[in-house]
Amino acid sequence: MKMLRNFTAGVAVLAMGTVATASADTWDMPTPYPDKTFHTANIIEFAKDVEAATNGDLKIKVHSAGSLFKHPEIKNAVRSGQVPIGEFFLSRLSNEHAAFGADSLPFLATNYDEAGKLWSAQKPVISKLLDKQGLMPLFSVPWPPQGLYTKKEITSVDDLKGLKFRAYNATLEKFASLTGAAPTQVEVPDIPQAYATGRVEAMITSPSTGANSKAWDFVSHYTHIQAWVPKNIVVINKKYWRKLDETTQQLVLAAAEKAEKRGWAMSQDETKNKIKIMKDNGVIIVNPPAEKLMTGLKEVGNGMLTEWKDTAGNEGAEILSSYSN
Repeated sequence: MKMLRNFTAGVAVLAMGTVATASADTWDMPTPYPDKTFHTANIIEFAKDVEAATNGDLKIKVHSAGSLFKHPEIKNAVRSGQVPIGEFFLSRLSNEHAAFGADSLPFLATNYDEAGKLWSAQKPVISKLLDKQGLMPLFSVPWPPQGLYTKKEITSVDDLKGLKFRAYNATLEKFASLTGAAPTQVEVPDIPQAYATGRVEAMITSPSTGANSKAWDFVSHYTHIQAWVPKNIVVINKKYWRKLDETTQQLVLAAAEKAEKRGWAMSQDETKNKIKIMKDNGVIIVNPPAEKLMTGLKEVGNGMLTEWKDTAGNEGAEILSSYSN
């Protein structure tokens, strides 16, 4: 198979300060999460599918857990061509344009059917935004719906006031502030230490992150508020993409479509399995949440949606119009 014409791989900076040049048929792919995270497991399967489909002409070497580039660096590493492909949390880009954060708007889409519809509305818009940066989305996979982790039962928004609240993007930081909590940025690997040192007292995150971080060691309650269903996205540098022949491009796209479908199914299984793991380890699962709490949280979410519409401009209007139809 004719595959990479006049291809020169980018130089990737590896751990321990060493430098390596990828071979012409091997693509380094940084991802932010450990191998045990279902997103990473899905991407490893995607890499295997690509290698099998291309008869080994294209191999993707997955560098998980931020081992090649840290999470905040991955998008720009792909954009600059240091690596051809990478995965990151989509709403991390909401500071670039509000449209990237549509899936993290509180209580806009709170289940998988709604999340799928929102992704269909969001994808054309963010594809245009990414194209301006020389990037192209390959596939996207959601996290389980986001729940509330606390050291005590929470029955109203007032119970959150003053709590040190873990945030992972600008939207959650604002959401925490509007509830009266004190947001602080903490990456997933640092969650247990942040709780142990008192840097964090509460958080909203997925059952995956909660169970993988052994939340039972530092919280007592998980409230299944299903605040939003955020996504990770896999993007490719378009210069690398154009160096693939058309046949190989189609094989990669087919593998990406398969990975997206598989990943959504994995996410749904993950929700049930990880909540059970937390329950089995002593975390009190609150489902359904207190009505007063949900009323207050949704009021905050509605206010944020109104503000988001103003900042997201025509792109945001396009997403919401498509989502509501």
